[in-house]
This record gives sequence, structure tokens and C-alpha cells, in this order.
Amino acid sequence: MVDLEYYDKLLLAIAGSLALGAGIGLLTPVALSTGVAGGSILASVFVYDAMFRSPPIPRETVHRAMAAIVWHVFLTVTLVSALA
Repeated sequence: MVDLEYYDKLLLAIAGSLALGAGIGLLTPVALSTGVAGGSILASVFVYDAMFRSPPIPRETVHRAMAAIVWHVFLTVTLVSALA
């Protein structure tokens, strides 16, 4: 059995959340865009944990702030397109 580290598990949780949302959108009457939007919201919990609660790098970096901005822009665009 492969021993996964904490951040590997977080990456799997993010991918699993998005896949779960897509699966719900494909296999149920819920629209695909709505399912992916829900999966994105769930994935944002894991992104928050990885970036703000226990980041693997020092807390004061420009890259971390930029990644947070990019993720939230992606999440906003996904939610707006799901609601449109």
C-alpha cells in the first residue's frame, strides 16, 4: 500500500470533489454545470485547508495569495455559469 502524505490526500480530495460533482451532474437529473459547481464549492474547503490552515510553505508569499485569487475567480466563474 502506498503511504500518502497529507498534501497528496488533499489533492485527491480536491480531484474527488470535482469528480463527484461531475458524476452527480452526469448520473442524476441535476444539470452538469450545477453538479460541477457544487463539486467546486466542496473542493474549495480542501483548497482553503491546504493554502491557509496548513500551507507547505511560509505564509507570507505572493504565490500563495495569487493562487487563492485564481481559485476564487475560477469558483466564481463556475458558479455564475451554473446559474446562468
